[in-house]
Amino acid sequence: MRALLEKIAAEGEVVAGGVLKVDRFLNHQVDPHLMKRIGEEFADQFRGERPTKVLTLESSGISPALMTAYELGVPLVVARKRRPLTMTGEVYRAEVYSFTKQEANEIVVSRSLLDGFDRVLIIDDFLANGQAALGMVEVVRQAGAAVVGIGIVIEKAFQDGGRLLRSRGFRVVSLARIASLADGVIRFHEEVMNG
Repeated sequence: MRALLEKIAAEGEVVAGGVLKVDRFLNHQVDPHLMKRIGEEFADQFRGERPTKVLTLESSGISPALMTAYELGVPLVVARKRRPLTMTGEVYRAEVYSFTKQEANEIVVSRSLLDGFDRVLIIDDFLANGQAALGMVEVVRQAGAAVVGIGIVIEKAFQDGGRLLRSRGFRVVSLARIASLADGVIRFHEEVMNG
């Protein structure tokens, strides 16, 4: 997705520890026009899988997931990192480790929101080690539902998450794949493959 690659190149910033900071358009300040295009792209990629729900993890995945759900005409389910007081009743749970925040969280989804008839499309902003996606896969498995695909806005292709998910048979579509952040320079997988 050319518009996304251009936005990352222009406004992305590499910070300590191999972290790509994209808070000017993806996860702190959000570019709604770009999110609309991202939603359209994911919907085009996965419409044939007939998803009945889109699942994401709060909070950075919400913008692209919401636009994807809107384009597909299906509900968005947000896995919560903390169980709110209003979430009464039984929940699905999974442990998720955040590479960026260097902490583990238990994620929860109300059992009333997913069931064995659902065909779930997982959408997230980043894929690094794959732990967030695997946590959401575990929630879907507990519900007896099917994962029909995983859409990622930015994949750090130099980390193991993409390989891990693909090796387990999941169809993973990443709109931008980062080959390297070495020396503070953002190198796209497409550039490395083509040049």
